[in-house]
Amino acid sequence: MHLLYCDETNLEKRDDDFFVYGGLVMSSDSAVALNNEIEKIRSTAQIPADFPLKFNPGPSFLDHAAFSAVKQRVIEAAIQANCILFTTMILHNIATSSDDARRNAINQLSYNFNDFLSCSKDYGLVLIDRFTDAQIDSHLREKFSIGITGLPYSPRVRLRRILGFHYAAIGQSHFGSVIDIVLGTLRFSVNAFCRNDLEKMARSRHLLAMLAPLLQKIPDVGERGPLTTKLSLDFTPKTIKAPMYKQRYEALRNYLAQNGIIAEQVIR
Repeated sequence: MHLLYCDETNLEKRDDDFFVYGGLVMSSDSAVALNNEIEKIRSTAQIPADFPLKFNPGPSFLDHAAFSAVKQRVIEAAIQANCILFTTMILHNIATSSDDARRNAINQLSYNFNDFLSCSKDYGLVLIDRFTDAQIDSHLREKFSIGITGLPYSPRVRLRRILGFHYAAIGQSHFGSVIDIVLGTLRFSVNAFCRNDLEKMARSRHLLAMLAPLLQKIPDVGERGPLTTKLSLDFTPKTIKAPMYKQRYEALRNYLAQNGIIAEQVIR
């Protein structure tokens, strides 16, 4: 059994920023070890049991360096537990709305997760971070009962490897904290580049190198190194018609590649 804990970041619609949705895949075999390691990290840092551990803000008694070290240990724990990060990104200039972007991202990650489960001959559960959206209940019911609809090559694809879609929230398990920290780290790195924040870009490069082991790779016979699969790094839409927007995608893809995350997907 595999679990996919999902979350979003950069929800606020802002030109030239990317809405980022992600999910952390973990096996039920490694979930207990990851849970125990997060318990240990919290205990060592003396984080109160009722404090919701997220990317930001940290506990008031920890300075920036100390809290950054906690977050790094959380990411390292996810790597040690063989977790895999799935992400999908869309430029806010293209997305019709943040809610639409999130529902479409849930579709994409669910489809990708189902593919992953089919390849591993396993089954899984999707756990969605709780949020306010009048359409989300029916949307998740549709994902379970009907599947993905409106695909160009099939009227629908049933997600038969996914046994259920459920809500989760920070504080209801340690896994919500892990995906929030992992995705917040990616958001910081992407925004540093997209906003041309030179002061944060040096930190961004370090963080991308830290995240890279969480991304699923395929071998590349070229000199550039292993490629990150479209399951782990998915740019949407598949075809970008406006040249100015295509340039934004290509620039981000190139920046990630310069920092060890080379996307299998080519921007078209």
